[in-house]
Amino acid sequence: QVQLVESGGGLVQPGGSLRLACEASGFSLDDSAIGWFRQAPGKEREPVACISSSSSTHYADSVKGRFTASRDNAKNTVYLQMNSLKPEDTAVYFCAAGEAGSYYSVCFVPLSAVELWGQGTQVTVSS
Repeated sequence: QVQLVESGGGLVQPGGSLRLACEASGFSLDDSAIGWFRQAPGKEREPVACISSSSSTHYADSVKGRFTASRDNAKNTVYLQMNSLKPEDTAVYFCAAGEAGSYYSVCFVPLSAVELWGQGTQVTVSS
């Protein structure tokens, strides 16, 4: 079964850190770009970090300098390290796979064009 499974979410205080993982099963991530998206209550899902198959990255301005995407193809897993978390980072975080190696294939296309999504993991930043 082809799927993406996120893990690592939770409750953290402002200024804290979390590392999310997105593990693929049923296919190899080697040739796929991965996007990390988030959706807060009442808001649209938005891309926050993108990583290409060659590990080039792109970040939303709101997380630049605080979030880092990386990949471990041996583990078929992509990570999102989130530091200096803020209450406004609270959201459900999703990973998604692009149909090509360029992160444009997942982060710069309509959400409806992205076929493979994980189930999401909740991140809550609160004191």
